[in-house]
Amino acid sequence: MVFITEDLIRRRAEHNNCEIFTLEELSLHQQDLEKIDHLDKWCKELKILYLQNNVIPRIENVGRLKKLEYLNLALNNIERIENLEGCESLQKLDLTVNFVGELSTVQSLQHNVHLRELYLVGNPCAQYEGYRKYVVAALPQLKWLDGKEIERSERIQALQDYGQVQHQIKEQEEAYSLKRAREREEAQKKSSAKQSAHKTPPERKPGFDGRWYTDINNTLPDCAENKENCPEIAPGDRDTTADENEEDKAFWQEPTQYTPESRLETHRYMEEKRKSKESKSEDKKKIKPPRTLIMADGRALNVNEPKLDFSLVDDEENNQFILDLAIYRHLDTSLVDLDVQPTYVRVLVKNKPFQLVLPGEVKPDSSTAKRSQTTGHLVVTMPKASELIHKKQIIAPGAKKHQCNKVENSSVKRSEKLEVDPDVYSFPDVSGIVQEKSSRGQGPLQLHNCKAKDKKEKDGEFTDNDEVPPLL
Repeated sequence: MVFITEDLIRRRAEHNNCEIFTLEELSLHQQDLEKIDHLDKWCKELKILYLQNNVIPRIENVGRLKKLEYLNLALNNIERIENLEGCESLQKLDLTVNFVGELSTVQSLQHNVHLRELYLVGNPCAQYEGYRKYVVAALPQLKWLDGKEIERSERIQALQDYGQVQHQIKEQEEAYSLKRAREREEAQKKSSAKQSAHKTPPERKPGFDGRWYTDINNTLPDCAENKENCPEIAPGDRDTTADENEEDKAFWQEPTQYTPESRLETHRYMEEKRKSKESKSEDKKKIKPPRTLIMADGRALNVNEPKLDFSLVDDEENNQFILDLAIYRHLDTSLVDLDVQPTYVRVLVKNKPFQLVLPGEVKPDSSTAKRSQTTGHLVVTMPKASELIHKKQIIAPGAKKHQCNKVENSSVKRSEKLEVDPDVYSFPDVSGIVQEKSSRGQGPLQLHNCKAKDKKEKDGEFTDNDEVPPLL
């Protein structure tokens, strides 16, 4: 039997951060539940509860859910409507496809004054004559029955015919109760017969194929001539598979009545078949041997089972190796395990090993690892075990002074080269490289003055007469 556990409720309360005491909506459908338990103690704040498609035979342990507004118990084995008086806020009740035969138990819902919707379609009571009139008259607060709105005229008619309909319903309930008693007796006899059959298994007949005689023509299988294409099946496995197929075929072809007992039997049969298949698959499943990372002689191997991109850089300047491993960006760091050894580095990514042999020995204790928050890459810095010693030039004090003098002399020589002696060195005359700006005449007056001036300079005998006014 499957019961409601705290772990099951927490797994179904992911939308509420797995908190069950403040849970307002809970879905436990298709969980093979056979009993309602613990909900009235652990989930008192529930407003919506889904329990459809289970094998629950009775409504119980929900009376303390004061805030419950919607209860879905469709496709179960419920035969009575009970224990819902404490659900003060109940507005909708779904009992579709159950085994409610005592229609008079709907009167217990009169205490649920906020009840507006009720579903009883698919139950034996829904086949009673006068079923709808009886429910409408018994529950005056109801607005919808089996998805159909209750009109005012229908309610008045149901109240008028309530006495007569009540008598009809009572007779039909008595007939159904007698029928259910016979069904229970038959189910009990059937279960006891099956239990005795399981205790005393049938005897095996002689012969490899279960017969009293041996037929030479049928001793070999059909594919004996072509053994390569024939799978090897042990006789015991062949007999077991055939027996299971016959049992399965007999179970599904056996005519049975649709009762709570037959539905529960079918459910348990399917559950046993599922468990047997799982156990067989686990037995046949080969255990994968662990991957070899270290050879028998102690040599480490290069392994990249997670198939990650990586790069190994030899940083000679800082005397270290740098490994950049491209781990998945959204992978949680708790699923990554790092191990640095003197000759190799190993990273387990979701239990899949990545191992890389290093070109030289490193210091594991001085190694560091960092992971990028943006790319997810893992960067491992591993200092080399053999440190590089750089040779320094030792300079004596006298040599140091001599070196300084050399530097001073070189600077002096450079300054002497800059001070050029015109007697020693002859350089071309660069004074005429840039021509003087020649005056240009801008207009007739300026041009004329320039010509007169030139002529005066050329003619030395020219005398200027002051009485002659200058030309303007």
